Amino acid sequence: MIPSPPVRSVVRAIAVLRALNHEPLSSLDMLHVRTGLPKSTIVRLLRTLESLELVRHAPQHGSYYLTSGVRSLAAGYHSEPMIVEASAPLLDALTLRLKWPAAIAVPDGDAVVVRYSTIPISPLALLHSSLGMRLSLVTRALGRAYLAFCDDEQRAALLCTLRRSEDPEIGPRRDWNALEVELERIRAQGYALREAGVRPVSNTLAVPVHQTGRLVASVGMTFFSSTVTVEQAVARFLPELRELAEGISARLAELAEEV
Repeated sequence: MIPSPPVRSVVRAIAVLRALNHEPLSSLDMLHVRTGLPKSTIVRLLRTLESLELVRHAPQHGSYYLTSGVRSLAAGYHSEPMIVEASAPLLDALTLRLKWPAAIAVPDGDAVVVRYSTIPISPLALLHSSLGMRLSLVTRALGRAYLAFCDDEQRAALLCTLRRSEDPEIGPRRDWNALEVELERIRAQGYALREAGVRPVSNTLAVPVHQTGRLVASVGMTFFSSTVTVEQAVARFLPELRELAEGISARLAELAEEV
């Protein structure tokens, strides 16, 4: 039997799915570079995949991401896309209500990396984007929240790595004993703030996000230091962030059951 040629539309659709699997969020330009397909073709394929509930559009970013629908394909749906799917609508709703930008970050070696941010829909954002930004575990609120609330074994390993880090935000004169005390204080109070002196124009309030008792991410809201004091931020935003983290955890549990 002479083998028949592959169906081009199927090959192209799978190429787009594979490209989407590389990043939690993918823009049309990113997909064009990864697949080599014309943008008009990619748009048609994305619309088809969206109608099949395999892909979702994040219009504020002009980007797309995989949904839990790809579980039927047995691959491509892992922890980070699940976190984006679970958190994005809740983060968007929070920013639409409170106006300040919010973000969720996941561990990435000796830092955390921002996987979703509401900067595009916030009228009070200082940056154009923070997607993919790596943030220090020692100085940044999202990083400190993760480092403080991860389990003892992981924290010890991370601290060992951080002591060898050349990150200028950590610095060679870091007082590691003082950091341990600070991490204990963060755990006791249930939230983290950015270290004083790091980007003083703003600050971030961050809390941990768990999935079935396991720390998987940190989520936070950024505000102007000149407009909102730390005390005001804790009073006004901490209950909202805790509710947000609980909502993400609940949604992650639902998605995990569906997979």
